[in-house]
Amino acid sequence: MKIYDTLYEALKDLNKRGYTLNFNIKNDHLACQEKDIYWHPEEYEITEVYRFEGMTDPDEQSIVYAIESKDGDRGVLISAYGIYADPLNDDLVKKLHIHR
Repeated sequence: MKIYDTLYEALKDLNKRGYTLNFNIKNDHLACQEKDIYWHPEEYEITEVYRFEGMTDPDEQSIVYAIESKDGDRGVLISAYGIYADPLNDDLVKKLHIHR
């Protein structure tokens, strides 16, 4: 895995490398609204993880997950951690927690 200084830098490079979809957490799955794609935990793998800690601003605490589906589609999920973390479904927590 690469080392990035900023979230922006990571997202820009991941996009260049084919991680072009943007995912959000929806109950028990990841959702990409731009392509109407929904992936449950068994349908994708997390290929890279990058954690960013805002030294002066807690809003900058985030984790970027590079994700690839079994069909070869690629995208990213940006998730807050700490007090800003999203409530998640148990299966999704297990999948993401392994990589935190």
